[in-house]
Amino acid sequence: MPEGAASPLIRAATTADADPIWTMLKPVFRDGTTYALPRDIPRAAALEYWLGNGHRVFLAEQDDQPLGSYYLCANQRGGGAHVCNCGFVTAGHASGKGVARAMLGHALETARAAGFRAMQFNFVIATNTRAIALWQANGFAEVGRLPGAFLHPDRGYVDALVMYRAL
Repeated sequence: MPEGAASPLIRAATTADADPIWTMLKPVFRDGTTYALPRDIPRAAALEYWLGNGHRVFLAEQDDQPLGSYYLCANQRGGGAHVCNCGFVTAGHASGKGVARAMLGHALETARAAGFRAMQFNFVIATNTRAIALWQANGFAEVGRLPGAFLHPDRGYVDALVMYRAL
């Protein structure tokens, strides 16, 4: 959070949080520049993607105002279940205010407490420079680059990164 700003409360999301989570997801998914999902993904499918799939979902809020959400899950099953994966979204009005940084800190702590040994981001769009800078500032390394793996709506085919850090 910026100097002097209070950190948001980060709590487990419930089914009652579906509307505020959709309000945050919709513009991000419609924009089509950071998630490899159909830009016209319906609300129900978007919420299933975010809230389902074995995800533990969290909501960041301040003064009962939703600021962001993230999910945490095992990246793989079986022999790969000790590595987790996350997805993050920040409300437009909260962008640049340290919400993603606070959620990442919470995710790292939560992952360690759950027994994960590492965190991996499978498909970080190379043009998402703010996210990449945040991940790198928190110990993530680029361990793979997938050339032209993402069709960006404005920039054409761009690389996607695999980023990893031990916990």
